Amino acid sequence: MKGIRRFGAVAALAAGTLVLSACSAGDLGSSDGDGSSITFLADNSDPSTKIAEGLVKDFNAKNTGVTIKVETRPQGSEGDNVVKTRLATGDMSDVFMYNSGSLFQGLKPEQNLTPLDGESYVGDVDKTFTTTVSAGGKLYGVPFGGATGGGILYNKAVYGKLGLQVPKTWADFMANNAKIKAAGIAPVVQTYQDTWTSQIIVLADFHNVSAAQPSFATDFTKNTAKYATTPAALRSFQRLQDVHDAGYLTSDFASTKLEAGVKHLADGTGAHYPMLTFAVGTLVSQSPDKAGDVGFFALPGDDAAKNGLTVWEPAGIYIPKTTTGKKLEAAKKFLAFVTSKEGCDSAAKAFTPSGPFLVKGCTLPADVPGAIKDMQPYFDSGANSPALEFLSPVKGPSLEQITVEVGSGIRKAADAAALYDQDVKKQAQQLGLPGW
Repeated sequence: MKGIRRFGAVAALAAGTLVLSACSAGDLGSSDGDGSSITFLADNSDPSTKIAEGLVKDFNAKNTGVTIKVETRPQGSEGDNVVKTRLATGDMSDVFMYNSGSLFQGLKPEQNLTPLDGESYVGDVDKTFTTTVSAGGKLYGVPFGGATGGGILYNKAVYGKLGLQVPKTWADFMANNAKIKAAGIAPVVQTYQDTWTSQIIVLADFHNVSAAQPSFATDFTKNTAKYATTPAALRSFQRLQDVHDAGYLTSDFASTKLEAGVKHLADGTGAHYPMLTFAVGTLVSQSPDKAGDVGFFALPGDDAAKNGLTVWEPAGIYIPKTTTGKKLEAAKKFLAFVTSKEGCDSAAKAFTPSGPFLVKGCTLPADVPGAIKDMQPYFDSGANSPALEFLSPVKGPSLEQITVEVGSGIRKAADAAALYDQDVKKQAQQLGLPGW
């Protein structure tokens, strides 16, 4: 989903190419001469570059016969073009990081990527994740970092002061909001100056949509189900309308950016912030003394028994078919490290995890912020499911503009859902999907 992928834009961007290396002789030979020096391409967002650098630094220190150099590329559509062009021209780095889910399918993996099914470590990777990096019955990637949750960051100090409980239904959430407003605190932070953030309530509600109608993603892709005519999906837009119409938003919602929204939450001037858990890193950076005051819960639905978390799966790490010989051997050894406990620990040390690692035996650090720890029960119980973008390639380009209108009271939910159905039609036809 294009809008949500823009979250990297809130991090500092590193221009150019970053290089880390540790050259020495060892088990895979010496350096470039015998093919054991390889390159790893990641996007230039702050989280991605720090994780990539951390993984490479620790891998190089442990594996004396392999040298890995980190390269960076732009984010967004420009970065997509770089990846696809380099694959098409046979000029891709030896290993690269890229989205999982629908964008991964656009890489023509069966044509361009090396399958990993025979590698011993793939059995340790979370099965839900593997479905997002598979094509034609073969697996092509391993996870880069942890999962990201979409839901509600909340101020635990406010909850404690008012005696509130974490809600499992939308009705309970709205009841909490009423009590918070009565106490003179803005119940819901919104940050529409960063327009992509307006989508979170709609997109994070997808676990509730799929719980009510498990076939929605498949039917949506085939054009046999629509947002406007599927009650559970229409409800996602209605929830966004609900918080506006009730007067629960921060007064500066139209002019605020993400960083200021995180500060509202940390300071307790806003009690809830619908957001992805990657923003916890911003919280720790901006307000380290307040990080303990912030928790997280899944966006509540209508049925407490089906309460669960919508998950943005991590990006994948892939090996192009152009990587061969000793370089391929080195690349696979790097992927084995990434999917080990040592690799998870390396990633966690490099950047605050956005959620649990999807590798067996990997655990979150003991000092990880509480909001990230709050995600673990949803994984332990199996009460989680992927966001729609990992199940369907259909995403209209105008969703963030539509959700700004709904969240600002300019457009009603039913009208917005119908408009979005028209928006996705154009995109599905451009993709040449059957049924459109």
